[in-house]
Amino acid sequence: MNALDRFNLVKQNTVEILTDDELRNLLKQKKIFAYWGVAPTGPFHIGYLTALTKIFDFEKAGIKTKILIADIHAALDDLKTPWDKIDERAKYYKKCIELSIPWKEKPLFVFGSEFQLDRNYQLDVLKLSTFTTIKRATRAASEVVRMKNPKVSELIYPLMQALDEEYLGVDIQLAGKDHRQILAFAREYLPKLGYKPRVEVMTPLVTSLKGPGQKMSASIPETCIKVYESEDTIKEKIRKAYCPEGVVENNPILQLYKFFVFPIRNKVLIKRDEKFGGDVEFEFYEDLERSFKQKEIHPLDLKNNLAEELINTFSKVRKYFEKHKEELKELGEQFT
Repeated sequence: MNALDRFNLVKQNTVEILTDDELRNLLKQKKIFAYWGVAPTGPFHIGYLTALTKIFDFEKAGIKTKILIADIHAALDDLKTPWDKIDERAKYYKKCIELSIPWKEKPLFVFGSEFQLDRNYQLDVLKLSTFTTIKRATRAASEVVRMKNPKVSELIYPLMQALDEEYLGVDIQLAGKDHRQILAFAREYLPKLGYKPRVEVMTPLVTSLKGPGQKMSASIPETCIKVYESEDTIKEKIRKAYCPEGVVENNPILQLYKFFVFPIRNKVLIKRDEKFGGDVEFEFYEDLERSFKQKEIHPLDLKNNLAEELINTFSKVRKYFEKHKEELKELGEQFT
């Protein structure tokens, strides 16, 4: 694969890269490392999958990706996960990620608590805090942490996310576009400690199943689907999801095809009754979108096929938690 193909592969299904030119230069290297981090707070749901399937593109482009289970960050964010629960919830997130994606290679996991409590790391946190104003830290954290009645910990959050790039030894950070202010902070402030700025790759956020105006959120169950929900629950949530006929913009059903189904499938088969034209197969998302926009594909056909796709893909994680419901109960979650 030549450099242009690798660049296009990394760039597809992203909303922004800081910067394109730096990525092009980076891709000339033989060994490239990236990381994607997630704070194990609420229930693990399909909104996380956009970034996880992007790792498939990274692997094809020769980029090795670490998955950071940022357990300490989960407590720093207004105690969304209490300190005495971070170990259990971190293990729960790891299990969900392992089983909800059809990995070609087993992902490399790192827990934040494995290195973020080391002396040198914490010394760098303090050093970075001496360069960072409260206003700048607040701006960096504003779209990621709760910030209702800001705690000092919520301002430490972006400083640590910036330092993770250095201590994980990576060249790229992969994150959702809501992390942009933190990624920009990392590029600006890591050099103040003598560390190089990294390439930042941002993925889109999937629209709520309820439609435009909000992103998927674990705190609002009807906006998302937990990866271990029952087959009936998945079907019901997809059936009720926002998907007006011919409407492409802010359509969560189409987004799930684009950012989740197509990256893990070579082809997508939409099954239909013969009286509605019979089955139709698509090799590229753009062709599916075009057919839907032209009203050649009915929303119900898209929904029925997507529900089956999610049910089949999540079968392993669903079966696991059917047998280990006590793990969810201990975290205040339930199998539905």
